[in-house]
Parts: sequence; C-alpha cells; structure tokens
Amino acid sequence: MKIRFLIFLGALIVFFLLGKYLHLDSNNLQASLLKIPIFYSGLLFILLYVVITFFVWLSKDIFYILGVAVFGPYISAGLIYLAEVINAFILFWLARYLGRGYVEGSLGKRYKNLDERLGNIGFIWLFIFRATPIIPYRFLDLASGLTRISFLKYILAVISGSPLKVFWVQYIIGAVGKDVFDPHKMAEYFLKSKILFILSLIYIILVIVVTFKIKRIKS
Repeated sequence: MKIRFLIFLGALIVFFLLGKYLHLDSNNLQASLLKIPIFYSGLLFILLYVVITFFVWLSKDIFYILGVAVFGPYISAGLIYLAEVINAFILFWLARYLGRGYVEGSLGKRYKNLDERLGNIGFIWLFIFRATPIIPYRFLDLASGLTRISFLKYILAVISGSPLKVFWVQYIIGAVGKDVFDPHKMAEYFLKSKILFILSLIYIILVIVVTFKIKRIKS
C-alpha cells in the first residue's frame, strides 16, 4: 500500500512540474490538425488532449483555444467533453488503485469522518461540482478516487454534468477569441450579450452554492 502511494505522490509531482515548465506550441498543433480530414483530426485531438493533459495539467487552456480555432466552438466542445470523460475514468482509477488503500488506513478519525461524508454525498452535488468551474476537473477526479465515492455515481455525474461547463467555456472562446483572458474585453462582451450575461449569472450563483457546500463538508 505504501509503495503504491509513494508512486502516486511521485506521479503527481512529475505532472505538476511538467505543467509548470513544459510549454506546448499551439501553432504547430493547429497547423498539423488542419492538414488532415476532420474525422481523423477530431480523433487525434481527443488523443492529444487525453495524453497531454494527463501528464501536463496546466495545458488545458491551450486545447480550449486550439479546439475552437480548428473545429469551432460546438464540435470542439463535444471533443473536449469526450476527452474529459476518458480522463475522469483514468484518473479516478489511478487514485483508487494507488492511493485509496493507504489513505484509508493511515489517516486519523478526522479524515474518516470526512471520507464518510464524501462517500454519502448525493449525485446532484457531484453533478454541480462537475458543472461548475470551482473545482478543477483533475483534482475532482483524483479526490473522488481517493475517497469512498462510488465509481458509478461519479462517472454518471461526469457524463451528465461536464457538458454545461465545457460548452459554456467553448462558446465564450468562440465569441471572444483569445480576449477571453482579458477581463475588460470579457466584461464588454457580457454587457453586449444579455442572454450570455444571464446564463453566466446563473452559473456564478451555482459556483457560490458549491463553495458553501464545500465549506460545510470540511467543517
């Protein structure tokens, strides 16, 4: 159990360092994807997304923008959604196999109480966690694997909850482009698009609800 957990911690450190120091060339990736038919480029995009974001955790923003540039907001959202479901499956079982046994047997009563509360968390809350950006997907996948949350309940929340966040992000990037990281340009765009402003306001309310729920779980 201890050896598995050390392997798990080592992998997390490597993933973090790769994400911090390894930089991807999005222009070359975009040029390569545009050279091949859309069906094959879509499959390649999913493969690259799964492999690269699995090892390089800080690379997802590049794929969001790259996806819109190559496939448009709607197709890219579908491709990213499929890739995220695959990633959730892999990371959940990575954490469950390498870390769950050691964590369950080594930590004290406080963790066991938290573990029990997380294990009993309702499907609707897992759905909201996946649908809002408050918890990064990678950490949610790993945390679910480390706790007693059942795989079936979690993967159903992944399948049903992820589209809201993914399509929301891809739609905004498709409309604003790389200015999505400029708060002034984003504010200007939201003021012009009343429908998106209302939907985003609802989304922010969900984020606030999730934040309070997380605080209650920890207390």
